This record gives sequence, C-alpha cells and structure tokens, in this order.
Amino acid sequence: MCGIVGYIGKRDVAPLLLEGLQRLEYRGYDSAGIAIHAKGTGKAAGGLKTAKAKGRVRELESRLPKRFAGSTGIAHTRWATHGAPTDENAHPHLDTEGKVAVVHNGIIDNAAELRARLTADGVTFASETDTEVLAHLIGSSTAATLEEKVREALRHVEGTYGIAVLHADFADRIVVARNGSPVVLGIGEHEMFVSSDVAALVSHTRQVVTLDDGEMATLKADDYRTYTTEGSRTTATPETVEYAAESYDLGGHDTYMHKEISEQAEAVDRALRGRIDDRFSTVHLGGLNLDAREARAVRRVKILGCGTSYHAGQIGAQMIEELARIPSDAEPASEFRYRNPVVDPDTLYVAVSQSGETYDVLAAVQELKRKGARVLGLVNVVGSAIARETDGGIYVHAGPEVCVVSTKCFTNMVVSFALLALHLGRIRDLSVADGKRIIEGLRKLPGQIDEILKGEDDIKKLSALYADAKSMMFIGRVRGYPVAREASLKLKEVSYIHAEAYPASELKHGPLALIEPAMPTVAIVPDDDLLEKNRAALEEIKARSGRILAVAHQEQEKADHTIVVPKNEPELDPILMGIPLQLLAYHTALSLGRDIDKPRNLAKSVTVE
Repeated sequence: MCGIVGYIGKRDVAPLLLEGLQRLEYRGYDSAGIAIHAKGTGKAAGGLKTAKAKGRVRELESRLPKRFAGSTGIAHTRWATHGAPTDENAHPHLDTEGKVAVVHNGIIDNAAELRARLTADGVTFASETDTEVLAHLIGSSTAATLEEKVREALRHVEGTYGIAVLHADFADRIVVARNGSPVVLGIGEHEMFVSSDVAALVSHTRQVVTLDDGEMATLKADDYRTYTTEGSRTTATPETVEYAAESYDLGGHDTYMHKEISEQAEAVDRALRGRIDDRFSTVHLGGLNLDAREARAVRRVKILGCGTSYHAGQIGAQMIEELARIPSDAEPASEFRYRNPVVDPDTLYVAVSQSGETYDVLAAVQELKRKGARVLGLVNVVGSAIARETDGGIYVHAGPEVCVVSTKCFTNMVVSFALLALHLGRIRDLSVADGKRIIEGLRKLPGQIDEILKGEDDIKKLSALYADAKSMMFIGRVRGYPVAREASLKLKEVSYIHAEAYPASELKHGPLALIEPAMPTVAIVPDDDLLEKNRAALEEIKARSGRILAVAHQEQEKADHTIVVPKNEPELDPILMGIPLQLLAYHTALSLGRDIDKPRNLAKSVTVE
C-alpha cells in the first residue's frame, strides 16, 4: 500500500525521486521521505542524508535541504500500518549508526518479537514502525556484503515485504527484495530504477523486470542481477511496459477520477478488441489455458475479490449462471482464505484484482494452488503477481488507473466477466442466436457509455440536491443488487457520506425502519422482468416519505428524480447502470470539497492484510 522508488546512475537523484513519489502518491500519502548517498560518499567518506515529513510529497519537497545532492537514493510515500503518521514514523528508517536506510512496503508479522530482542541487545528505536527492525537487523549483521547482510536479516522476518536498502559503505548499489509486495526494476542506459509500481518508471524507461516472491536484486548504475533469498542466481528478462508516461497524466482533467470515468468507452472498446468471433458467435480468450473439454467439466465457478473487485465478481457470477448455466457465486477473498473452504476439483476459481497484487486475493490463490485447484486471474496489470501465480486468465485492459477509487477498471472487469460467461456458455448450451445477441450488446456498450457521460451536467445538478444527506440507502434486485453495492461503496469512499446497500426485496425485513425524508434512497430499476417488483419497493419508500433517486431505463413516477440510461441486453445492463452513479459520487464529493483522488484512510493497491 506504500510507494517505493529508487535510482542509481549519474543524474541528480532528489528531483527524480520526488517525481516518482508524486506518481506513486495514490499508494500512500500520510508521510514521505528520501535517503541518498551524498556526493563523495563511499568507504572513504561514508554517510547518508535523509529528509522526512508527515503529510503529502509536497511537504517533503519543501523540507529538502538546499544541498541535497547525490546520484543514488531511495524514497517512500507511506500508508500507515504500525504507528501514526508522523515525521518519526516516515520512511526511510535508519540503523543506530545511520549507515543503513530501508524503505518497506508490507507488514512484518513478528515485528514485536524482533523489536523486543533488539531492545534487549541495547538498540534504541526512533519510531513505532515494524520497518525499523529491518534497518537494525541489517546494520547489526557482520556479513561482508550488503547482499548477505540483507539476506541474513530477512531470515529472521515473517510477513510481507517489498524493500529497498542503501548502505553508506556500499555506495555503488541498491539492494531490493520481495515477498508479497511488488518490486519492479526499471532498466535504463547507464542507470537503474526500482519502484513498487511502473507508474514511477515509465517517464524514464519502459523496460522493466518484475521480481517474484522470494527474489532479490542488486542494482548498480551499469548492471543488475537477480537471485533468490538463498543466494541462487535467477534469470530476469526485461519486458516492455504497455503504456507510456502520458497514460499516467491528468490529460486536461482536474482529477484522475474524472479522467478515468471519461475514459470508459475507450477502455471497454480496448477490452473487446480482437476477442469477438462472429463466425461462431463467441469470443477468443486464449489466455485462459482452458480447452473446451476442460471447460465442459467445470461444475461450479467461485469468484474471489475484495471491495470493487468483489462487486464485479458478484455481477460476473450472475452472468455465468445466466449464460453458461454453471452454478456460480462470489465471495470476499479476505474471508475465503480464513474459513478453511472445501476445495472442489470440479470448481473453477477466478481471482479478481485491479492491481494483480491485492494481498488477500494473492494469498487465496496460493492456498488454492497448494490444494490443487484450477485458478484463473482477472487483472489489469500485465505481469502482476496474481497473473503469474494463476493457471491462466483475462487481462481487462482498462489502462492505468491512478485514482484510489476504481471506476473504469470496475467497468472493464464486468465486461471481461461477460466475455468469460459468453465463452463458457457457447461451449456448453448457449445458442448461436443468444451468443449473437450478447455480442451485439457488447458492441453497443462504448457508444452507450458515451451517451451516459454526455448527461454529466444533469447528474452534477442532481448531486447538489443529495450532497446534504448524512446517510443514503442503495437498493436493487438480482442484477441490480451488486450495482447498488458498488455505487454505495463509491459514494462512501470518495464523499465520506455513510451509505448502505440492500436487496430491494429485503427492505420490509428491517431497513424500512430507517426510511425518512433525511435518508434518500438510490434505486436501481432496470426495465426487466422484475420491473413491477422494483416499482413496488419504490411505493413502500414513498409511503414513508422517503426521497428517491432512480437509475432506470424510463422515468419512474414514484421517484423524485430519475437518471435514464440506455437499454442493452438484460445481462449487460448492470455495466451501464453503474456509470451514472460513479458521476453522482464524484460530483457529490466535489461539492463537499473532498480530496477526490486520495480519499482519507485509503490507498490504491492493498498489499497488506
């Protein structure tokens, strides 16, 4: 959840690190810091320089000393786990002598035990963090090389980490290691980079190496090498990053959230491109590594995700049941991995994650693989941990998503589930006519998304009418319920307005007690076979003086306001009905003055438990 960036080469390092931190600030933004090898350091001169600050990267920039020159350094932007956001708890952390500097993404599970042991040995800690124990362990090692010092320290550590290490006596290198938290090397011309995300690298190089769990690397200005934590050499072949630096810029928008909402038509088109097979009314998903015989043997589909990915999985499960007639369900990966689930050899598991690094999802995948399950990945980041750990999968091709709140990636995840459902359906019992119907619906999506986005001004006006609410209810039935859950999450994430989602059928079983004029309800009302049932729910709310905002295919008489969306095929309607509610959350947050791209207490890539 934290951002790491490092550089070794000939350029002045501080501006490069600050630029990288600004690109990674969505991964954590409660404090930031830099450590560099000052000019002229080495075995003769020694010494590291550090600067740290609570708050955003701009606070760190304002605190940098005027003389802060060097050509090797590491930096970090933090999302707090151990210890409050303070200057002292900001990374990098140093050992007692100030010779070792460490930045860390992840959680050291046995930090308390290590801290107690080091304290008994006379070490005085300067912070409350788990990371500082690593600096002291490395600093106290008597090994001859920095690589062995780091390796020796990691033998004592239980938990997850992505780390970068400087040592005053080894000014010609940065040593990095990974276990459960991403570490990406950037390969330049006579310079090397390291980061927890390619976003910090693409303005300098598009040649990257992604470390695997249990892997380390040494970066020098003209070279790099990778090896295991046991010391065995590994082979690392650089890959080319798909997106250029411009993909990570605001592109004329005021916020990344607005930019990413506006990119959804193009993103969906990209997800469909090259995958539709008109001849057989199906789709090509070669990355599944699942032939027709294996697909027909699947008796159940279990989808695992967290947050927005879980909601996309709920919609996906319904699509698979409807189109492929395979029993399917979705479950939070964070719950699945702890409940000792029965792993059925006839079940196909699908792990969903925007980053491909979500720790709870990754841990669930690893447990499933250990038990012999077939697991597919549905991720946005090529070469990510989940993509590498699974048997096959689907890249959603949403493009870089920088805002902490997910919008276009959610939409592309659901579109990707529609492709999977169609693929499985046509292998099984879905007719050619129905396959053609779904394909025609998929092709309509980009144009219909554009049509919805053209109504942004009307949604902005509506948001002003609901921004004073202290709490809101979201309801929907069957296909509409996961849409309500995701819309509820969007509103609370970005506006901080309390929101809850319920199946519309459950209103009379308790939630109706909350209905009053001060509690608006957002109702998902598609024009399907449950239309009259949904209208009955609106009647129940109206009879209790509740305000109603409906998202529907036609004006709803009982609603105070209706956002009308274009109609697609019933199975695909959820994709469209969520988009105006993204805009509603955005404009509500904007009117309340929220920090839209960096909501409080949240970070983009959740690489801790």
